Amino acid sequence: MSYIEHIIGIALAVLYWLFTAVVTFRVIGRRNPVSVTLSWLLVIYILPFVGALLYLMLGELNLGRQRARRAEAMLEPFLASIAEDFKTQKAPLPGGQLVQGIRQLIETRLGIGALGYQQMDLLETPEQIFDRLCQDVREAKSSIHLETYIWFPGGRIDTLSEALIDAAGRGVQVSLLIDHAGSRPFFRSRWRKRFIDAGIEVVPALPVRLWRALAQRVDLRLHRKLVVIDGHIAYTGSMNMADPSHFKKEANVGQWVDIMLRLDGPAARGLDKVFAWDWEVETGIRRLAPAPPSPPTCYKWLSILPSGPGMGEDLITQAVLSSIYRANESITISTPYFVPSEAIFDALCQAARRGVRVKVLVPERNDSHLVGWASRAYYERFLEAGGSIYLFRGGLLHTKAMLMDGQLALVGSVNLDIRSLQLNFELTVPLFSAEGCAVIKRLLDGYISDSVELELAQWRQRSRGARVLERLMFFLSPLL
Repeated sequence: MSYIEHIIGIALAVLYWLFTAVVTFRVIGRRNPVSVTLSWLLVIYILPFVGALLYLMLGELNLGRQRARRAEAMLEPFLASIAEDFKTQKAPLPGGQLVQGIRQLIETRLGIGALGYQQMDLLETPEQIFDRLCQDVREAKSSIHLETYIWFPGGRIDTLSEALIDAAGRGVQVSLLIDHAGSRPFFRSRWRKRFIDAGIEVVPALPVRLWRALAQRVDLRLHRKLVVIDGHIAYTGSMNMADPSHFKKEANVGQWVDIMLRLDGPAARGLDKVFAWDWEVETGIRRLAPAPPSPPTCYKWLSILPSGPGMGEDLITQAVLSSIYRANESITISTPYFVPSEAIFDALCQAARRGVRVKVLVPERNDSHLVGWASRAYYERFLEAGGSIYLFRGGLLHTKAMLMDGQLALVGSVNLDIRSLQLNFELTVPLFSAEGCAVIKRLLDGYISDSVELELAQWRQRSRGARVLERLMFFLSPLL
């Protein structure tokens, strides 16, 4: 009996070694950034067998065969539709070379030129956002397209839900694309059935099915926030469909602080094409509507930068890097999670060393302890390079915005972390107009006035235990 047990033990050891070796070579063969590769190897060797399984589930960009096939088939029609409806704007745009760099990148990689809009409003409080959105939903005539990462019932969200049901009742086509993992409370709530009974289309995006975890990656998420009403009014920004007075109260970090941009004109039609892309990838149904025959004349400009698997390799990182390297005077960034890639972090430090005023605003208290420790691992080097860090005390600062030289603003759903930059489906709006950048500058200046600046001498006095946790989370930061 002992002889058989000995043979079984040797066989299991050999199988484990072969399994670990195969996964190790698979990790190395992917040619990911060195930091990502080393982090996964650390997990694989510290957590025997479990670490290798985690890599197979979470370590590779795998949308699943059917979804990947749809994304590939959708890319050319999507870009052709954008190019046909929004001809490249040849006239000079404000912002000079700073704007030209990111504009050229988006045009070359996605074929999306500058899109005009007539009016843009910055909505920076939950009251403003829900009041205006509910009003537009109540006045909708033909269609409401909405996609979001989180739909959390309660408070003003229930008011919006009733307005959507009323809209469907009067013949408006209401289509909701809601991330499955981010909105589990919604999919278990009575609202889903009420929506479906009212004739509203409700599609769970990237549904999580653990039994398929080894065939497709389960943590790829639809993180965009987008509403398009009647094809000519659009909302986008950082706010999920959640009332801050009801959402995550147990986290003890204060209410979430978000913004949404409301805009009208041809740019709204461009944003509707992003929704059409996501809808087709998830459902197989094409909804690429043509532009109106006589679009209104516009003199204010922006572009759209959808990013994620299948939409250009690490395109958002390239856009951010292009903006940082071209800035000469100031860079101000608002992000809830500061876990940048090595390239972006080095670019920010280099900008600070060459005299650019680089300011990063983060919440003083974070809802994710792991990400909070990982963020703090970057503080000392950044402060030593001459950058400034402001800790926001007015709640959980969830706004994602970047402003370069007061001439270019990037606003949307992208956190400055590896997940947003490389994994999630995100949406960023580059603002080219002087008035749009001025609005974002006023917003960020207001955040700074509600923050306390972190001093390097003060930060160096933190405990040894804190430093150990920072280093551990820093090593794992590419996986968070």
